Amino acid sequence: MVEKGLLIVLSGPSGVGKGTVRKAIFDRPDTAFEYSISMTTRNPREGEIHGVDYFFKSRDEFEALIEQGKLLEYAEFVGNYYGTPVDYVRETLDSGKDVFLEIEVQGARQVREKFPEGLFIFLAPPSLTELENRITTRGTETEELIRQRMKAAKEEIELMDLYDYVVENDRVENACERINAIVIAEHCRRERVTHRYKTMLESE
Repeated sequence: MVEKGLLIVLSGPSGVGKGTVRKAIFDRPDTAFEYSISMTTRNPREGEIHGVDYFFKSRDEFEALIEQGKLLEYAEFVGNYYGTPVDYVRETLDSGKDVFLEIEVQGARQVREKFPEGLFIFLAPPSLTELENRITTRGTETEELIRQRMKAAKEEIELMDLYDYVVENDRVENACERINAIVIAEHCRRERVTHRYKTMLESE
């Protein structure tokens, strides 16, 4: 019997560095997670590739997928939709592989309702000042959009109680180490391994 994979959800406020941390984790040669690429209706940022960073969809295409029930979660954030294709996630978990989701806080709340057994990690900024600095130095947002993102970030930080763990993204390398340590610990959780040993005893 194949042990079901672990659904790992990395979330946090916009600008905290979710994408940077996720890329650093997947750049490691020993990473065995399957990355579930999210869909979005926002325009690609410089360097982002369709089918690698996101699946970029039109608003009409995205809303059709919502109607068809093809998304594990979706959220509208600062005027754009973000979502996770459901079929890929379920099939990959059933095959015994861990699935890594990097999603917005609104989406993580939906996944929590459908997959309460998942591993939910909140990526937090060292401070609100540092978060605003990271958003500003992107150079891709207007002053009004920065203001909106900071307002949303404060609301999202207040939802930290929805998560199992909080990892501060002070340095990307440190955040990666902490996240990998959490995943290793979760795989050793008694609830996940007990059935294996009960099966072993019953076969004696």
